[in-house]
Amino acid sequence: MFHVRRIYDNTLPLNKEAISQVQQILRTQFYELPEEDIDELPHKLLNPLKYRFRTMLIVAEDEKRRVKGFALLLHAADVRFCYLDYISAAQQKTGRGIGGALYEIVRDTARELDVTGLFFECLPDDADLCRDPDHVKQNAARLRFYERYGARPITGTKYETPLTPGDDCPPYLVFDDLGSGIPLSQKKARAIVWAILERKYGTVCPEGYIDTVVNSFQDNPIRLRAPKYSKITGTHRTNKYFAMDSRIALVVNDRHEIHQVHDRGYVEAPVRVNAILKEIIPTGLFENRKPKVFAERHITAVHDTRFVHYLQTVCRKLPAGKSVYPYVFPIRNQARPPKELFIRAGYYCIDTFTPLNHNAFLAAKRAVDCTLTAAHCLLEGHRIAYALVRPPGHHAEANVFGGFCYFNSTAIAAHLLSGFGKVAILDIDYHHGNGQQMIFYQRPDVLTVSIHGHPRFTYPYFSGFSEERGSDDGTGYNLNIPLEENISGERYRRALEVALRRIRRYEPNFLVVALGLDTARGDPTGSWNLRAADFQENGRMIGSLGLPIIVVQEGGYRVRSLGINARSFFTGLWQGCHQVHPGQAKEKTNGGTRRNQLS
Repeated sequence: MFHVRRIYDNTLPLNKEAISQVQQILRTQFYELPEEDIDELPHKLLNPLKYRFRTMLIVAEDEKRRVKGFALLLHAADVRFCYLDYISAAQQKTGRGIGGALYEIVRDTARELDVTGLFFECLPDDADLCRDPDHVKQNAARLRFYERYGARPITGTKYETPLTPGDDCPPYLVFDDLGSGIPLSQKKARAIVWAILERKYGTVCPEGYIDTVVNSFQDNPIRLRAPKYSKITGTHRTNKYFAMDSRIALVVNDRHEIHQVHDRGYVEAPVRVNAILKEIIPTGLFENRKPKVFAERHITAVHDTRFVHYLQTVCRKLPAGKSVYPYVFPIRNQARPPKELFIRAGYYCIDTFTPLNHNAFLAAKRAVDCTLTAAHCLLEGHRIAYALVRPPGHHAEANVFGGFCYFNSTAIAAHLLSGFGKVAILDIDYHHGNGQQMIFYQRPDVLTVSIHGHPRFTYPYFSGFSEERGSDDGTGYNLNIPLEENISGERYRRALEVALRRIRRYEPNFLVVALGLDTARGDPTGSWNLRAADFQENGRMIGSLGLPIIVVQEGGYRVRSLGINARSFFTGLWQGCHQVHPGQAKEKTNGGTRRNQLS
């Protein structure tokens, strides 16, 4: 058994290890490849401008994280094509479905990028071009494999011209239209071939070589070699493989319904989760992950131990079906808090409408477990993870609850991820994320950004002002963007772009999004007018940051539109993260010779 995932950078320890294993495969399978080219692999992943291609590494790993094969895909966004630079199984791992799985993921990735097609070089199966019969036989096996997908060599050109006269086995240029059936025009082919030769081989090509090869593409449309090994091509598919990062890891609080408050006007109800699930599951974007149980130390890493113990104790002592609302708010004298647990609620709370009941602690703890599970999904290779939880958490500070929130799941996940790199929190709930602000106010390793209704008219009223920028070491690492009472989607996007610019300057390794859908038109707790199309565009803008993202569900209480808006947001987020246009979401140089990189 193996799974396939895409590697975007070398930030995570598991990515560094996978890249190291890929480099070792390159050394053993492509022994003519210079060591400096192998050493460049991590840099190519991080710096597409320098290498003029966006490099994507796709690996097949077993359950012990051993790399069994890999593909290196280059994306030229300016010319709209993909080039498969390498695809190889580790030694003695062929014939196990690894090559097919990798190639199918490569094709799916290319389709997502909305390119003209997929190109790669493959050594010839022609004895006139390749002297060694054994090599001809091996090359024929490779070309037979690709032909089943409809990928065939381009004919009638001088692409097979050796860089040095007399060199053996000059490669074919193979074209895969990815099942589109659209012929390749002469103009497009010439632009692509120029980009391939100039960007990959420009330093070793003889003078005039590139012009000669490019000008040899005379046919319009370009001709492909007739099928040689099968009568029907372009329909083959073994199994439906998914790259781990192509699905959004979904972790749902499976115990959220135990926290149900029937009091009139209490809008934080279980139906919220069901409304969201009903709309997002049919998209096919999500992969369910079961919540894991985490130690309480993850909570006390950001919340005061006495506060955590109080919630646990008072909730356990309350009879089922009874809720206690804070109604006395004593000045916080640390030496003499109220002795009566129920009266002490106001000592730890910031409002009068967030109740304590028998299951509040249990539901909030499970929300934390779900959020930490989602955070670990990022550490395992997922690009996006969604913790669909209730109760929410972003109003919970280190030692207080309120705003329907008990534990700050968003902050707890951010603290965990901060052990692996810098973290940015983007809170897009209608209400200010006072919890994250307070918890990280003096820390520079977690940037907190919140877009919200101005506190002069919006809960929690006492925080969220633009002048609150952090303190001590955290000065400058808190950004509040309070907005007017009535705004349009366009006005919101202007504010979101300000937030995203600050996040880009910070250059975090992870992004935690506190998702509030209460910015929607008609939400009973908000006053803004965002519609489904706005949520989709907001998601796309956030996804375009290109970061590993965990989304934690916060507010959103208009059940009629809640699921539709969630679906729209995640569709846009997925499109932005994978650089997909909205309309879609439906060998190497050495010694003067081009060598095939497809093993």
